[in-house]
Amino acid sequence: MSASSWLLALHSSSDTLAVGLQRLGAGAAPDPARLASFPLGRRLSNELLPCVEELLPAEQWPQLGRLVVATGPGGFTGTRLTLVLARTLAQQLAIPLHGFSSFQLIARRLAAPGGAMAGAERFWLTQELPRRGVVAGVYGPDAAAFGGVAEWEPPRLFPPGEALPEGPRSQALVEPEADAAQLLALGQLAAARTLPGPWQPVLPLYPTSPVEGL
Repeated sequence: MSASSWLLALHSSSDTLAVGLQRLGAGAAPDPARLASFPLGRRLSNELLPCVEELLPAEQWPQLGRLVVATGPGGFTGTRLTLVLARTLAQQLAIPLHGFSSFQLIARRLAAPGGAMAGAERFWLTQELPRRGVVAGVYGPDAAAFGGVAEWEPPRLFPPGEALPEGPRSQALVEPEADAAQLLALGQLAAARTLPGPWQPVLPLYPTSPVEGL
């Protein structure tokens, strides 16, 4: 990894694409992150690459040293497209790729000091799906977990009629640029630990059938 290597973050688990870029090896005085969001909706398939190029032109992609991507839960097409791009870049450039659940990124924000779930040992993150139920997972601070927040139960669908267990809970609301910043922080941590990051295991997370509208 050269001194000029970039860390690229891609997040499309909502209708808004978020892209983050930061120099790798930030150390004690990290370079400022560059964050941008694009409310694309269904236009993501046509505009993904131009949006990424607004932060890092394609001719500079060989300078990438590591990639991080949100794996969902999210819409089938949006999540799949950014995963395909990230996996392709990681394979072609022979660089590490790390995938993180969009719920885990939200959980890190909420569990941080001043966050809505700060101080909670474990809490549910929930996302309501009209006519299909609720997608929910359990998270909580854990010093031994990568990034300091553990995923005790991965997101799954609770269909209508299946009650969610009791416990503190919060809605899983994506904040595109803030969650892209979480991706960058986790990517920097992975780089500091020189984690390998093979691209093959990084796959989209679909708690429901892969249809649009999640």
